[in-house]
Amino acid sequence: MRIEAYSQVQQIYSNNKVNKAQQTKKPGDVRDTVSFSSIGKDIQVAKQAVKATPDVREDVVAKFKNAIKNGTYDVSGEDFANKLLAKYDEANGLV
Repeated sequence: MRIEAYSQVQQIYSNNKVNKAQQTKKPGDVRDTVSFSSIGKDIQVAKQAVKATPDVREDVVAKFKNAIKNGTYDVSGEDFANKLLAKYDEANGLV
């Protein structure tokens, strides 16, 4: 039996060694700070710009509404089919 090996193991697992807690600062001494990077500020400006932009561009929509109402709006079947297939491919991850 190796006694010195046992004493080394005992030293590792010994409860006698207690780490002293560091002195904590008073709650009034700690101040939190926040800083934003320039990219974060740019993103915030972009979000505000998007939020201020209307969802529907009435000037563009009105032009197409008038063309449809007058019967002058014409879309070729081939163009429609190409766009439809492109959207299908995009939705299914084929592009």
